[in-house]
Amino acid sequence: MPELPEVETTIRGLSVILKQKISNVKIHTSKLRFKIPNNITNILRNSKISNLRRIAKFIIIDLDKDYSVVIHLGMSGRLKTVSSNYKRAKHDHFVICFLSKKLLIYHDPRKFGFIDIVKTRDLQKQKYIMSLGLDALSPDLTAQMIFEKISKSEVPIKQILLNQKIIAGIGNIYASEILFDSKISPLTLGKNLEISLIMKLIKSIRKILKKAIKYGGSTIRDYRSADGTLGNFQSNFRVYNKEGKKIGNDKVKKIVQYGRSTFYCPKIQNNW
Repeated sequence: MPELPEVETTIRGLSVILKQKISNVKIHTSKLRFKIPNNITNILRNSKISNLRRIAKFIIIDLDKDYSVVIHLGMSGRLKTVSSNYKRAKHDHFVICFLSKKLLIYHDPRKFGFIDIVKTRDLQKQKYIMSLGLDALSPDLTAQMIFEKISKSEVPIKQILLNQKIIAGIGNIYASEILFDSKISPLTLGKNLEISLIMKLIKSIRKILKKAIKYGGSTIRDYRSADGTLGNFQSNFRVYNKEGKKIGNDKVKKIVQYGRSTFYCPKIQNNW
């Protein structure tokens, strides 16, 4: 699943459509995770892209008509920009056509993502936005705030990091890397994390996510940025998908938590 770094990289790759005027919209598949709103074509046609931004793992495309397109990439979705000589590929579900002859295509083999359109002023009122915690890269994310949220939690910290209602933007891949960097065991319960460890955790969250953005995200299966470029952060993984790799006097171990794979070094991450 594309996580915060992949979404951020995608948005930066969409800069070629900024200020572009939309001429038409083609919907090849009307139902993804949810049904694409019926009014989206009429609203998008003759609109201009006024801004591109991210809220957690959501891509926000603001229009000059005071509407915003909200895109979630789900498990396997991606956006790609191509020229007008494009031939539709399998799993290309939604196409925005610009007067400049550029095209923006939503591609999603598993159809777990979604596309919505809402009044920009109502964006924060949408349930999928309202439920989010602070963005993982927000300067307002503090150790005290996290401590207050998890100080009584019986849930392991790995699962807490995946809870978008607490911290928004982190997925399974980066959770393992963040915990290794902060030397915190993924088995540590939230209630057992002291402020000092949470401070280390936040430092590692920012370090790992910013480094992943710098390298264009991680290409594990089929992720590519909007221009087709492969992400390269996977070459910097320390523990994710590295079961059996020796690190110092320890080896990377794989366990399953809540149905998701976790990779860590028991001796190095031994705070609990």
